[in-house]
Amino acid sequence: MSATTVKAGKLPNRIHRAVVMRTERLTAGMMRIVLGGEDLAGFISTGIGDEYIRLFLPERGQHVPVFPHPEGDYWEYAPDQVAGPMRTYTIRAVDPEVGEISVDFVVHPGGIAADWALSVRPGSQVGFNTPTGLYELPADATWQVLLADATGLPAAARLLENTPAGIHTTAILEVSGPAHEQALELGEDTQLRWLHGGNGDSPSRLAQVLRQLDLPEGPGYVWVAGEARVTREARKYLRKERSLPVTHFKVVGYWTDKAEEWNERYEALGEDFKKWLEELWSTDLDPELIQDEVADAFDAHGL
Repeated sequence: MSATTVKAGKLPNRIHRAVVMRTERLTAGMMRIVLGGEDLAGFISTGIGDEYIRLFLPERGQHVPVFPHPEGDYWEYAPDQVAGPMRTYTIRAVDPEVGEISVDFVVHPGGIAADWALSVRPGSQVGFNTPTGLYELPADATWQVLLADATGLPAAARLLENTPAGIHTTAILEVSGPAHEQALELGEDTQLRWLHGGNGDSPSRLAQVLRQLDLPEGPGYVWVAGEARVTREARKYLRKERSLPVTHFKVVGYWTDKAEEWNERYEALGEDFKKWLEELWSTDLDPELIQDEVADAFDAHGL
């Protein structure tokens, strides 16, 4: 049994049925879940370090999730099915020789995915869809900067492992404290700096540190992953203040701090605001310009 890795082209949409093979406590705040099973024989990885999947999890107290079926680029449930919990996670590692993938979970009280990761036992089942990668180092890049909080740490770690030789790399990773740091595989041209804080415990310093960096001369790439407001600030700085080409940075919001409060403010804006957003994303405008407008609107409304 083996998995396959490809690095180009659109992958076929599939829903994989995986079995938990084993679990491992990595740090005070992170669990690793290794997934395998016969269905992963057909799993195809993009080979991109920050590739992500949608995990279809069992309800609390259950061991088997509700599996949807692929439909076009997405998925659907049968009329007699009730969708279960679904969360987005990056793939930490792929082992094609044995047909296994590893997913690292930030664990915190109350989260359904975190609770599942803390309590799951080998033999339990989980579903996930075809992975998608976002990181795309330009062919002419000579340097890169990777910034992430704990949610982006698994992707950043894999990106560091896969960085081509000769790419000068600066990695700045923000975790709650020393007990959350991990031993990572670093190349000769890599510098790693740990920040302590953020991650819902205190204000993140990632955007501030990014502003303070002296980016190297020549073509490069900046990749940022973390809390939505922080990444929005980082994107605004890179795009509007540094005027980096959009091909030379990728900024991804992985989570929202105080999500319930955010949802309350968002819902209070009413249906007209939601309709405006929906219509904006359905236009033929450059997606980067759309993101600019959305970011400005969110900032104006305190989102």
